Amino acid sequence: MATDNGQANVDLDENLHSRQLAVYGREAMRRMAGANVLVAGANGTGVEIAKNVILAGVRALTIHDTKNVETRDLSAQFYLTEEDVGQNRAEACRDKLQELNNAVAVSASSAELSAEYLGQFQVVVATDASLEEAKRIDEICHSHQPPIAFVRVETRGVFASVFCDFGPSFTVYDVDGEEPHSGIVASVSSGNPALVTCVDDERLEFQDGQLVVFSEVVGMTQLNSHKPVKVKNCKAHSFELELDTTGFSEYVRGGIVTQHKEPKVLSFKRLGEALESPGEYLMSDFSKFERSPLLHLAFQALDAYQAETGALPRPGVSGDADKLLELVGSLAAKQTDKVELDEALLRKFASGSSGELNPMAAMFGGFVGQEVVKALSGKFSPLHQWFYFDSAESMPDDILPAAEYEPTGSRYDPQIAVFGRSLQQQLQSLKLFLVGAGALGCEFMK
Repeated sequence: MATDNGQANVDLDENLHSRQLAVYGREAMRRMAGANVLVAGANGTGVEIAKNVILAGVRALTIHDTKNVETRDLSAQFYLTEEDVGQNRAEACRDKLQELNNAVAVSASSAELSAEYLGQFQVVVATDASLEEAKRIDEICHSHQPPIAFVRVETRGVFASVFCDFGPSFTVYDVDGEEPHSGIVASVSSGNPALVTCVDDERLEFQDGQLVVFSEVVGMTQLNSHKPVKVKNCKAHSFELELDTTGFSEYVRGGIVTQHKEPKVLSFKRLGEALESPGEYLMSDFSKFERSPLLHLAFQALDAYQAETGALPRPGVSGDADKLLELVGSLAAKQTDKVELDEALLRKFASGSSGELNPMAAMFGGFVGQEVVKALSGKFSPLHQWFYFDSAESMPDDILPAAEYEPTGSRYDPQIAVFGRSLQQQLQSLKLFLVGAGALGCEFMK
């Protein structure tokens, strides 16, 4: 049988997913276990996302790519080896992804991303698509019935961008994943508003404006069957109901009051519309408050640069950075709200844009993996709709001489493109001792 979003109802292996069940709950896990997910782009970020989604326990995942493995892919894509060079990137890593969870059907594809092909999925993630291609895919996903959740992610050196479109009407069944707060009723007054007092063994956690429901009340039994009621004037052991209880039976004893969590419906804009009207950005560092509007333009300019020249800016080449700055300036001039241009930051962005770094891939593989889980489960508030990140302070203060960025033909060329040869040589001479080989330890080691 299919659910309302086209997913199949399945039985859960509670031993395999015991920890996730504790976080997401059975209903959310069932939604995930019936889902089919597409990750388009088997670069470092794409494989990190695929890894996390497979471990989460979806029904099926397809890793898609039309590119062949190059030596530089080995820098961030940890499932590739030198023997894979020349093979299709998705095909080269499919078997290793499958080993993560045999309960998930993992397949590789290089098929055309047509509307018919995309229609079989509940979530589509694009990690290596041009802006025009991403807009085309998002249009298909947004218009599909039911809508297909779409996520676009880019990592460019130490800069990253994430966009989410979960359709025109997406329901979040539980916005925070917390257990509903509750209290034991000691008394309820007759009046408008009604005053509810609870036993003083524990402090109440209700907040003004929240909804509550009652059960097991003796006497004023009308409360037990009443629809959720809004609370106000919440204190440590009491609160008021926005309800007239004058005509109710007299309260006698007992009762449990429990927070009622209402589903929240979110409306997402299409990518093309959200580019022009991005709304509020998710912030990760409030010391960089003005950074997101600038990076919003910078990533668009980078896509325009690549479309025009057929390549990304070369590391340390000032002429390439000048062209990107010109493109950003043109976009900024069209904005209603003024965007301050930070030339030094944009030159760092341009210089390192051709390098994909494994730590960035790991970080955003985790971030986007969680957005996929939110899209499938309806639990926790999703990204709505843009997130930009940078760690520009990790780069040298000034752009290094061009010779520092010269490629060596090795797997480390993307790191050299961001940090330079000298730092790469320092890294290769380090000896590290890692204590603990759990999930985090293995991530650090990778």
